[in-house]
Amino acid sequence: MDRKLKSMYYYFSKGEKMLWCVSVLFVIVSFMAFDKGNYLALAASLVGVTSLIFNAKGNPSGPFLMVVFSLLYGIISYTFAYYGEMITYLGMTAPMSVFALVSWLKNPHSGDKAEVRIASIKGKEVAFMAIVAAVVTCVFYYILKAFNTANLMLSTVSVTTSFLAVYLTYKRSKFFAVAYAANDIILIVLWTLAALSDISYVPVITCFALFLINDMYTFINWTKMEKRQNMEQAA
Repeated sequence: MDRKLKSMYYYFSKGEKMLWCVSVLFVIVSFMAFDKGNYLALAASLVGVTSLIFNAKGNPSGPFLMVVFSLLYGIISYTFAYYGEMITYLGMTAPMSVFALVSWLKNPHSGDKAEVRIASIKGKEVAFMAIVAAVVTCVFYYILKAFNTANLMLSTVSVTTSFLAVYLTYKRSKFFAVAYAANDIILIVLWTLAALSDISYVPVITCFALFLINDMYTFINWTKMEKRQNMEQAA
């Protein structure tokens, strides 16, 4: 086995490898059962679940792959007139994921570039985040309304949770996974509504259902990582 592949194989735990394999399997099965034509959605889903397993490890490859996913997902959203999702991912999630990538690369844990140093936000930072999130929500509501966005209210709430997720990712807070999980739930509802008109969107629902499971795992793992990093720093 190639040295890099071997290193990557042992980098992930058995549970993480199983989670990724099951996620990929479900994505492919869903695609074969309900679509067989939208290869862009298949590619986006595979890139998405792969980005999340790297996110769970605090690896900068996660934000990088999220940039790629955002570009693909923005195109998919455009096909169903979910302009809110398109604008959110292309205009906010993608560029903020770039900032998050830079932040993670600049803040490795103990010099280990494969693991970001976890941080926490509180007090004034939380208040600032809440104010900016409220402003972003209001601005996007009127933008989406002007575009006659389908399911306007849900799309607007999706903007809010997406902003919180990418902002917390940039800040290296473990709660970014909670914000993404909330966003996953909203997107599952949005794409379920879309699938009522076009069954080929079922794979996108599967994608975000898998995202939800992966984001829940990410929060659990980052909580463990945070405790370990704090202990190492104290020592």
